[in-house]
Amino acid sequence: MGKKKNRKQKNRSYYMRYNPKMRRRRQAKTDYAARRVLILQDADKFGAAKFRFVVRITNKDVCCQFVRAKLIGDEVLCAAYASELRRFGVTVGLTNYAACYATGLLCARRLLKKLGLDEQYEGLVEASGEYFMEEKDYEAENADEAANPFYAVLDVGLRRTTTGARVYAALKGAVDGGVEIPYSTSPKTEKTGKKSGKQFPGYELDEESKRTSYAAEVCTKYILGGHVADYMRLLQEEDEEKYRDQFSKYIAAGVGADDLEDMYRECHSKIRANPEALPKKQAWDGQTKSKFYKPSRPLTRAERRDHVLNRILARRAKAAQQ
Repeated sequence: MGKKKNRKQKNRSYYMRYNPKMRRRRQAKTDYAARRVLILQDADKFGAAKFRFVVRITNKDVCCQFVRAKLIGDEVLCAAYASELRRFGVTVGLTNYAACYATGLLCARRLLKKLGLDEQYEGLVEASGEYFMEEKDYEAENADEAANPFYAVLDVGLRRTTTGARVYAALKGAVDGGVEIPYSTSPKTEKTGKKSGKQFPGYELDEESKRTSYAAEVCTKYILGGHVADYMRLLQEEDEEKYRDQFSKYIAAGVGADDLEDMYRECHSKIRANPEALPKKQAWDGQTKSKFYKPSRPLTRAERRDHVLNRILARRAKAAQQ
């Protein structure tokens, strides 16, 4: 028989140097390199809060939060969910582009209402795809005493930041709601002469001339669900069975292609009227006891006798009523 090959063994010094990656990095849930940039505060602002506008989109819901990173963990200042849009008249399509915009708007108005800045910073009252950014009014009489607009940075997590992504719809809703969240802008277009966000639908780059163009009406159409309405009309004309299959919830709710724009505009107005969250239900009133409750000490003979007597009296009373 030949000699055995000498395999290298991992010794004690190797395991002393071995450092596994953090749990959420191993689970591919957190990009810690990006998170470090988002939560890092300037040295001259030591101790000041730095807020992130966190947007997370699942298969059935959209979550928007204003979060502050602390040593003991993240602290959520305000949150809003797409499932809450049912209160404001939107019962279907809770994860599309228009729903993400409405959820961002709800989160921003709820935050400003909580901080008492909702009257000072109204944002963009009528939803539009035009470029808008909330700024402090330095020309006002009491400009020095007035508070600055609430500032936050966008946190998209592991989502791809492509043109027309839904995370930017939530960003647009929060910015139109009156919160200052910086985002890059393309150069001024030749048609309008205004800055336009290249993250939103309607932005195009001409490969030949290398010139950019932005159609704000296209972004407005997406905000009000116009792209969904066009697809509904297309399926109704070409494939009625497929339309009934894909839009069964819309049909059950009585929502047609012509109703989407009015539904979302009404939702935006209701959000601005009252963005506060419903009070949480109390799971326990502090008095009622569960039937599985077990006292810490055994019952005495008198307590056991009273318990049996109460059950006998309760059954007699129930039999008398029958």
